[in-house]
Amino acid sequence: MVMDGIAAEEARTALDAADRARRQVEQEIGLPRGYWWAMAGGWLLLGVLGSEAPRWAAGMATVVFGAAHTTLAARLLDGRRRTGRLQVSRSVAGHRVPLIVVGMLVVLVGATILAALVLDADGAGHAAIWAAVLVAAVVGFGGPEILRVLRRWARA
Repeated sequence: MVMDGIAAEEARTALDAADRARRQVEQEIGLPRGYWWAMAGGWLLLGVLGSEAPRWAAGMATVVFGAAHTTLAARLLDGRRRTGRLQVSRSVAGHRVPLIVVGMLVVLVGATILAALVLDADGAGHAAIWAAVLVAAVVGFGGPEILRVLRRWARA
């Protein structure tokens, strides 16, 4: 069957190509891998400082880490620049990506605290460091994948 000069097979092929291109663009939305490893490194540093340094030093490091993350995140958090290959428009990236990332970080902070409390109750030495190692591994290795799943669940 031919409609307005386009065969049904040609139309299906064009629609499939457009769908593949859309999925590729969606894969570009997120944060660069380096962001997640920097976050994991900061998590480890804060865990060590929280366990080994005076409270004032750990508190100052937390403030500095928060300020540095805020500066970096202001540029990256919209999810539009995951790689240098493509910068998607704000309408394509959606407005929920920053909320998802912040929510994810709040949950990870809670997981770190819970893990430290459980490890401490079990008598583990340096519970804060081990909790930070656990969560840093999750952030570094799984951050992009977790964000991708959360974006899908939130339809963002």
